[in-house]
Amino acid sequence: MKKCFVLLLLLISCFDAQAQINHWETILYDSTLWKYQVPNINTSANWINPSFDDSNWNSGQGGFGFGDNDDLTTIPNTSSVVFLRKTFNVSNLNTILALALHIDYDDGYVAYLNGIEISRNGIPNGNPSYNTLATISHEAQLYQNGQPDLILLNANQFQNILVQGQNTLCIAVCNQTNNSSDLTARPFLSIATSNSSQTYYTTPTWFNNPAVFDSSTLPIVVLDTDGVNIPDEPKIDAMMGIIYNGPGQVNQITDPFNEFNGQIAIEKRGSSSGGFPQQSYGIETRGPDSVNYNVSLFDWPSDNDWILYAPYTDKALMRNVLTYKLGNELGRWAPRTQFCEVVLNGNYIGVYVLMERIKTNPGRVHIDPLVYSDTLDNHLTGGYIVKVDKTTAGGVIAWTSPYTCQAPGTGPIHFQLHDPEIDTLHPLQKAYIQDYITDWEIALKSTNFTDPVTGYKPFIDVGSFIDYFLVNELSKNVDGYRISTFLHKQRFSEGGKLVAGPLWDYNIAWGNANYCQGGNTSGWEINFNSVCGGSGGLQNPFWWNRMLQDTLFANEVKCRWTTLRQTIWSDSSLINYIDSMATLLTEPALRHYQKWPILGAYVWPNNFIGQTYQEEVNYLKTWITNRTTWMDANMFGTCTLSLSENKANPILIAPNPAQTKIEMKGLTGNGALQIIDLSGKIVHHVEYDQTSIEIELQQLQNGIYFISEPTKGIYEKIIKN
Repeated sequence: MKKCFVLLLLLISCFDAQAQINHWETILYDSTLWKYQVPNINTSANWINPSFDDSNWNSGQGGFGFGDNDDLTTIPNTSSVVFLRKTFNVSNLNTILALALHIDYDDGYVAYLNGIEISRNGIPNGNPSYNTLATISHEAQLYQNGQPDLILLNANQFQNILVQGQNTLCIAVCNQTNNSSDLTARPFLSIATSNSSQTYYTTPTWFNNPAVFDSSTLPIVVLDTDGVNIPDEPKIDAMMGIIYNGPGQVNQITDPFNEFNGQIAIEKRGSSSGGFPQQSYGIETRGPDSVNYNVSLFDWPSDNDWILYAPYTDKALMRNVLTYKLGNELGRWAPRTQFCEVVLNGNYIGVYVLMERIKTNPGRVHIDPLVYSDTLDNHLTGGYIVKVDKTTAGGVIAWTSPYTCQAPGTGPIHFQLHDPEIDTLHPLQKAYIQDYITDWEIALKSTNFTDPVTGYKPFIDVGSFIDYFLVNELSKNVDGYRISTFLHKQRFSEGGKLVAGPLWDYNIAWGNANYCQGGNTSGWEINFNSVCGGSGGLQNPFWWNRMLQDTLFANEVKCRWTTLRQTIWSDSSLINYIDSMATLLTEPALRHYQKWPILGAYVWPNNFIGQTYQEEVNYLKTWITNRTTWMDANMFGTCTLSLSENKANPILIAPNPAQTKIEMKGLTGNGALQIIDLSGKIVHHVEYDQTSIEIELQQLQNGIYFISEPTKGIYEKIIKN
């Protein structure tokens, strides 16, 4: 509690100071004269200290490095490390309200101000040496019209570091390998001043004034690691506070932490995204004894595993949220999501998505937990979560399919055990799930694979595989089927079949990939191997292509698609939801792209480069309508369903708009209705067992909502006023 209170005071003073900023000036350019050295075994570890004698070091203009033609001072191309030192004078400390360190680098760096570390990325903990290598691959940006990383320090962060008079900035830049083709070190140091007069230099042409962040219509997540760099692993202790005053309300940075206020453990996460300046984080909520502690965030089911996802490469900021929303509308569990803005150690770091992690839990993947002693009869048969995925993020191959991927691909199909993990499974449990999936694959490969008794269908929940196929194809996910592909299995007593999903990782889907025809609105993603096949791994399994050879399966796909296109997946429904998210994100996106000024610049693997946030949103909408048009014309199978058949029992809602309550008529059977706001949050839940029900709306804020019951094809808009 004390820690969070201190952090809150820091933030208050920071944002009060920012409101007094008159303008920004640059103290140090990359092209000024620096002291530098390619270190060797004899280089003193004291080089970061202000008193260090660097008179024997070389002098040169930055940038420093080789390989990209962005270096005024070229160092030998055999170098993997370069050290930089620069002194500068501060004439009036009291007028400096913030420091901005911009650094363009390849591949990792650490920066020290007056001997105190102020920032690092991709460098192992501790002071770097002559043979230190970066842990990430990070490409310099300025030479390709991008922007350098920004590290913003407020007055509270530098008040005990920066001094009146002479100061020293020291920087180490390290390559990821000893034989890299390029190295870049280009630092800039700027100040925010309360003075109206000019003391130092004008800022670079690419400089954008760092965002002033004091409030948001999104929840505000505040993280405090006590200045410790967040590693890839293991998780480190930290504090987290969440400010959330309810749907449609403004959240002030000075408001109390009313959604969460407590201890967490945090680490970086991500494989290909690990080198992006904006990092994603894995979080565990913990109690005072540092033991994992289940909490309910945003009225979601309680758990202790959470993810702060950074949508850096997705410039519309919403592709994952859109996908998981579609999954939930299909009646399949997908991670709940909440857009938020994040402050880390007093620095604003942009728009994030707080979301659930895939795991066995009654509120998440609803299968019975498997314990080590479950080795007999029904208990052995579930529950398992397995996946086909890369191993670069620490995944361990549990077994390899006896079959290769879909032709013309020749790569193996590797399975990983997600929950429980392989090192916690009893050998009998691993053998069971491996045999079950292998038997399913054998049935799929057999000549009588369509037989309802001896074929593939008794092994799987066919509807889940159809839905998974349609989401992957609608989004044209280049990672679909071959990466981040999850399957789960419940005990036989609870159904016991293999279920496709949950959905996961769609940030480079929806037209956001410029390779393997990922940006095209035509073509089937199940045929990825024909586009980007060949030898090796990470190719599509043969499963969906084989099932589509079953006429009955293809016809079910067609009917499911037809129903969805006439209801919750109509163009208008998809576009309206995107527009609702874009409206919610308009102001946060402005701050986000001040922090990460990448609009108009290529970020891997962008297929489209918009100059504004709205252009990115418009591209996404246009891409989707073109994609649905192509799929409408080319969908597998045949289906006799018509719109009139789907609407044989229309749902009537009155009054609409409404002030206090609505009445719904035309319901059938039993079910559960969800009321969802424009951010995608479920704000009300009501079960029914009759054809007509009344729903109270008094607890809702005025605005637009959606009533959803995906299993019955119900998706209707209501207005509360």
